[in-house]
Amino acid sequence: MESVLPSAVRDVLAAAGPAASPVQREMEAQAEETGFPVVGPEVGAVLRLLTRAVAAERVFEFGSGFGYSATWFAQAIPEDGLVVLTEVDEGELEEARDYFEAADLAGRAAFEHGDAFEVFDRYDGPFDVVLLDSEKARYPEAIDPIRAKLSTGGLLIADNALAGPHSPEEVAAGFEDGPAGPHAEQVAGVVEYLGRMREDPGFETVLLPLGEGIAVSRHTG
Repeated sequence: MESVLPSAVRDVLAAAGPAASPVQREMEAQAEETGFPVVGPEVGAVLRLLTRAVAAERVFEFGSGFGYSATWFAQAIPEDGLVVLTEVDEGELEEARDYFEAADLAGRAAFEHGDAFEVFDRYDGPFDVVLLDSEKARYPEAIDPIRAKLSTGGLLIADNALAGPHSPEEVAAGFEDGPAGPHAEQVAGVVEYLGRMREDPGFETVLLPLGEGIAVSRHTG
């Protein structure tokens, strides 16, 4: 993960923020070794705090990788709560299952192999928190399905709102002149998503420049 924050700010956040669990640190080491993008502990701690703030019991992830962000959600929900992980890579999903077992969190999780949109369609709502972290070009496509199953007061959180694989400069240019360059498709999805969420009367949205940028939207009903 390439943070959009200066390194000195990240150092302060790391020194002052909540510590990751031993299993999460193991996951961070795997991400560093393999170059796999995870949200990192600064964003993870925010996800956990937001989940607790809305007293969430049911969480759904559009794209879970090997389960890093999901562990932060799982820490925040009650023992009889549920985090639904989705992943098209079966090997990564099995890694997520192993990590959840190691963290004693597997009882709060469902591991779904396949397209996140298809999995989401099979689940009944409401969900209290939904994380959008799948193909950036499909972000706008997710808004209405999520709205229909998101509790009033619930949160829709979109990762990569500023970077990864695109850059903040590309997103800014996308708003000004339209998406272009090697990541045009991803930037187009992000720009359309952010523009629609800004204007949508059913959501209140803020953009937080942590990690690669997270857009946090509260469903106002």
